[in-house]
Amino acid sequence: MDETIVVVGGALLSDGRLLAARRSAPPELAGRWELPGGKVEAGEAPEAALVRELREELGVVTEAVERVPGEWPLRAPYVLRVWTARLLPGSDDPEPLEDHDELRWLTPDEIWDVDWLDQDVPAVRATLPHWATGTGTGTATEAETASASASADGHRGERRR
Repeated sequence: MDETIVVVGGALLSDGRLLAARRSAPPELAGRWELPGGKVEAGEAPEAALVRELREELGVVTEAVERVPGEWPLRAPYVLRVWTARLLPGSDDPEPLEDHDELRWLTPDEIWDVDWLDQDVPAVRATLPHWATGTGTGTATEAETASASASADGHRGERRR
């Protein structure tokens, strides 16, 4: 029996916006958008893995703020878990250093303007309430979050992680 491998995703929130990262590799994922992150290494805490992955992929100094409820299956044996995160004072601006070729800060009204990977759609949807509460330095209003949630209900598209 295979053991589950956790992949952490970062809902990096700043000024009421969520950072989306467009994949550049592997070829079957290229051009689709995700919450940045990666695999938790053996013996590594998920929050530490998220901070490490965001540093490697985006060149930023962050802290994990809060686990987003839920867990989303990827291809076996991987499972996606998401944390909100924030940039720490003095951090550089995010840049697509590894596995990505473009980044976009999205407001709640823009959240479905990008072509999210399948497994990231429910994870992004689960992140929306954190904007209303300000978790992770997000500052979206409840009306903006409701608008984004309504848009998510109509969101379709099959994408793979």
